[in-house]
Amino acid sequence: MKHNIIFLDKYSVDNVDTSAIEKLGDYVEYHYTEVQDIVDRCKDADIIVTNKTPLKRETLSQLPKLKLVCIAATGMNNIDIDAAKEFGIEVRNAVNYSTSSVAESTICGVLSLMKQIAYYDEFVKSGKYASSSYLFDFGRSTCELDGKRWGIIGLGNIGRRVATLAEAFGCEVCYASTSGAIREEKIKCISLEELLKTSDVISIHAPLNDQTRDLISESEFKAMKPNCIIINVARGTIINEQALADALNNGSIAGAYSDVYSREPIKRDNPLLHINDPKRIILTPHSSWSTKEALSRLIECITKNIIDFDKTTQTNDRNL
Repeated sequence: MKHNIIFLDKYSVDNVDTSAIEKLGDYVEYHYTEVQDIVDRCKDADIIVTNKTPLKRETLSQLPKLKLVCIAATGMNNIDIDAAKEFGIEVRNAVNYSTSSVAESTICGVLSLMKQIAYYDEFVKSGKYASSSYLFDFGRSTCELDGKRWGIIGLGNIGRRVATLAEAFGCEVCYASTSGAIREEKIKCISLEELLKTSDVISIHAPLNDQTRDLISESEFKAMKPNCIIINVARGTIINEQALADALNNGSIAGAYSDVYSREPIKRDNPLLHINDPKRIILTPHSSWSTKEALSRLIECITKNIIDFDKTTQTNDRNL
């Protein structure tokens, strides 16, 4: 079956071979697509591939030929799923392609903060070490991950991988469920309240939904230990950014690493860019997922989703 396939935001997988997708139909890619250009570019599309270009009801209603949306990501919050179902458009995301990448970035963020890498890197590169009379500098205290309690919010594929890595570093790992579902897990499940009060490290790996929006705000930060480090590699609005900035500025917590933001790209007035001590927070541009290995797996997932869609469609046609 020959498809018209449109990739709306190829920049999101830049420098990755997409030939496997291209072979599945008449393929056109756009480096970036503004919302107002989607309908014109996709009016003849059977399949749309998109990472973060939003497809809302108004847009989908104007694409009568569209049969499949392949999300070049795991999160599906940029697609109006209810509208797609109403219009008979199937939506498939990419699962588990970035698990190792995001989990490793999580560990990297925690270790960087605990070891004060930013401070000591600048200390040497600025010439302060070269001009010092001392072999050592103790300008910032460092600590070990071994023996700490690591609390995970959202125990999906990434959360489980983080748990395995944290345990390898000697952490006691627990988790809190954001859905309220209690499953048989090797990891101890505790309430969010207990997790916040007792964890030395907290990492967030939950989807964004009505239950998780602003999940961590002023009262939650006040409940945390002053030595706590919090990591958000999930979605920006799970943490209230002003509350996080306040917690760092007033010493309620020790540090933070964020790879995601309420608005992306981050805005210049975002409070996280104006922390009193910038070395207490690590900020990266939504890149924890994007190792070269993960990007290659992502293309494989998209390709498989299109092939599987074809097989399902052909089976359904035969059964009519």
